Amino acid sequence: MATSIKKIVAASLIGTTIEWYDFFLYGSAAALVFNKLFFPEADPLTGTLLAFLTYAVGFIARPLGGLVFGHFGDRAGRKTLLVVSLLMMGAATFLIGCLPTHAAVGAAAPLLLTALRLVQGFALGGEWGGAVLIVSEHGEAGRRGFWASWPQAGAPGGNLLATGVLAVLAATQSEETFLSWGWRVPFLLSGVLVLIGLWIRLSITESPLFLEAPKEERAPIVGVLRHHWRDVLTAIGARLAENISFYLLTVFVIAYAKTVKVENSTVLEAILIASAIHFVTIPMWGALSDRVGRRPIYLAGAAGIGIWIFAFFPLVNTGNFLAITLAVTVGLLFHGMMYGPQAAFFSELFGTRMRYTGVSIGAQLSAIVAGALAPIIAVALLKAYGSSVPISIYLGIAALLTLFAVFRARETQGRDLAERITVS
Repeated sequence: MATSIKKIVAASLIGTTIEWYDFFLYGSAAALVFNKLFFPEADPLTGTLLAFLTYAVGFIARPLGGLVFGHFGDRAGRKTLLVVSLLMMGAATFLIGCLPTHAAVGAAAPLLLTALRLVQGFALGGEWGGAVLIVSEHGEAGRRGFWASWPQAGAPGGNLLATGVLAVLAATQSEETFLSWGWRVPFLLSGVLVLIGLWIRLSITESPLFLEAPKEERAPIVGVLRHHWRDVLTAIGARLAENISFYLLTVFVIAYAKTVKVENSTVLEAILIASAIHFVTIPMWGALSDRVGRRPIYLAGAAGIGIWIFAFFPLVNTGNFLAITLAVTVGLLFHGMMYGPQAAFFSELFGTRMRYTGVSIGAQLSAIVAGALAPIIAVALLKAYGSSVPISIYLGIAALLTLFAVFRARETQGRDLAERITVS
């Protein structure tokens, strides 16, 4: 029996929220405590930079995860691979909560941390494509932007959950207690969340479009590189401003706030409020893209974030809670204008038996040069120039590249996903 679109959406949303919770929890912890626990011999800013380097390792593994999961997802189906990705992510996150620190095992501690971060990245690289595709391929074309945007809401949902747990711990524990054992609690909590996600994901049916599509003789990656290389480049370019802005607004800002003497609890609470608004508005942008097209909404978001980033850091510098909340909220609204239509937009670029591979490779290759490097580049620029202006220029350039990529792309709104496309 076919699963209803609402149940498919719920399964994808809960699963992606848990996976992003695991992934973002690491980024927040890297900004808050990993520099002290795993790199204690470095000065504070260098320690933060080293912690963000282990954070970036997760992004390096994402294209490999996208390739492996995409290959089997295009040949064996979406559902099974989504269960595997959730198990891998949950296990890695739970084990991070069990890790000994540098004080206990020395240099082995950051090595173990890096290894588990690689597993996280590999799992997330396969998760995203499958989650958005199983929704896109179940829903009708006229509302695809809306339905497919719900798994996207899992990103702010996961960030909301991770930041919320950390904010509660930061507000209720002393710094000594948090550094001693409190930081482990959110990672160990992942084990419970994964069980909930698995129960829901195992209850849904496979994508009907996948079951009906004729099998390709070649490996999916061959078809993608032969027929859809332009679409892969489009996805990479479209992701630049979206990916960089998100990690500057939600991860780097935690480290940046400390350099301008803003309390951890203040910036975490601001991110919490902004993420809640982000979560609610992403489906709105997806629905709007069903009416006016994917490209206009995406272009407006890229242009908006490229301008807003020059106001973002001065607002954070004030140290005022309302100003910081406004800075992050508006930034994430512009991000949502790109992220909301993105799932449907990318899904509509590829044929069914190449779709998981094409979407995953395009999105995850961009993640290496965008999200992986964003906090590292931002910290390096801040350390070199002592100013946020070069960081704003960095995102401004990325926004221009995204505008170019999306402007050059074809409009995909309303495309029949059952159509067998083999040529870009």
